Amino acid sequence: MALTDLTGIALIAGIAALCGVLFHSLRQPPLVGYILAGVVVGPSALGLVHDRAAIELLAELGVLMLLFLIGLELSLRGFKRVWQVSIAAAALQVAGSLFVAWAAGHLFGWSPGLALLLGFSLALSSTAVAIKILEDIGELRTDVGRIAVGVLIAQDLSVVPMLLIATMLGSPDHSSLLTAGIKVGGAVAVLAAVILVLSGRRKFHLPFAAKIAESTELSAITAIAICFVAATASGVIGLSPAYGAFLAGLVVGNTADRPKMIAATQPIQSALLMVFFLSIGLLLDLNYLWHHLAVVVGVVLLVTVGKTVFNIAILRLVGEPWPRAFLAGTVMGQVGEFSFVLAAAGMSSGLMGESEYRMLVSVIALSLAISPFWLFTARRLETIGWRSGVGVNFVLNRLYGSEWRATASALRKSAAAARNGAVTTAKATRAASVLALAALRVASERLRPAPMAAAHPGADDAAAPPRDPAPANPDTEVNR
Repeated sequence: MALTDLTGIALIAGIAALCGVLFHSLRQPPLVGYILAGVVVGPSALGLVHDRAAIELLAELGVLMLLFLIGLELSLRGFKRVWQVSIAAAALQVAGSLFVAWAAGHLFGWSPGLALLLGFSLALSSTAVAIKILEDIGELRTDVGRIAVGVLIAQDLSVVPMLLIATMLGSPDHSSLLTAGIKVGGAVAVLAAVILVLSGRRKFHLPFAAKIAESTELSAITAIAICFVAATASGVIGLSPAYGAFLAGLVVGNTADRPKMIAATQPIQSALLMVFFLSIGLLLDLNYLWHHLAVVVGVVLLVTVGKTVFNIAILRLVGEPWPRAFLAGTVMGQVGEFSFVLAAAGMSSGLMGESEYRMLVSVIALSLAISPFWLFTARRLETIGWRSGVGVNFVLNRLYGSEWRATASALRKSAAAARNGAVTTAKATRAASVLALAALRVASERLRPAPMAAAHPGADDAAAPPRDPAPANPDTEVNR
């Protein structure tokens, strides 16, 4: 039976919290747990939620807070140290993704708007997931973390014009498209001017800072009010509300009152972001995923491997050495959470249909979920080296060791039992248990820390973003 009252909402929140704690205990980003919770309580699993309208408004508020949070935590002074390499790498990533999407669009007959939207979506990586992985492997404050976080910040800055373009491209009216182009150009110019002004002057206090200095509650309410008022103003003039929220966060985040604002809004941000990722899980249709499993898994693997190789090549092209380029490129190999926002904007503007939307949501969610496992695989694969005569069994054994041997043994026993017609419920259960334990061991194994590289002077300031979507230390100068 569907739950729509406060008891049901409380139950859903409890399931989300449990999934977040479970994934955190497995050293995975809690946001993946929130997505899983959305799948569990959604219509294709337990069916506790049949209609997303009950939490859709909160999810939209979560999007605004997510963009406000990015602006709030963006240290323009720290970003200036790596801005040339970061912007060049991010621009090449976007250009490469657009080219691939354009070529695929010609092959499969996609509309130019759909190809553009898919190119934007696949170009983005997840800042929250990448930061968690960098922290787990001890690379957050090294040169690897510095360059990876710099590129992720450049990607975050590109989200705003991407959202504006995706929102406005749905209009078939040429005059509307011209107006949309003028609005996008103006919005980008304003954003560039704000960044230039804020990065070149001393920090200032908000006009009302002295009146709210002693009250955490007033600080939180004030920060949220600034976010929503700016979002409303942006929407009124015909731009995306997300643009206003991001711009407001950027301004507040580069004032002297930034640490107090981050500390005051952290609990609210965490709650709304949990709702945002929970709503993503509600979008996943398990029936669609099951009937298109081969296609979805194939696309996820293709995107993950392709993004990783492309990221490494770009970082090498902009002058990063191989070890740093390999690790940073692999960390950014997933598709980002903002791609969900772009997909929703494309769906509402008519750039993509229901089938394309379901496929994109499935690919993004699975890409986020496997990103820690992918880094684990890629780093071990790097140690094997390429040589002739190396077979698949050798590679899997070197990658996963005892996990692969346990899985292979269970598969052989199951196959032998099936050939002999002797598959019983008990044997099938034992085989499934062995496979599940092996998979759990792979998922829960800590990523081996890499040797600490010598950071450039000031690298700590350039690579100290929050551990999860919420900030880790509001008193520390952070990038994101």
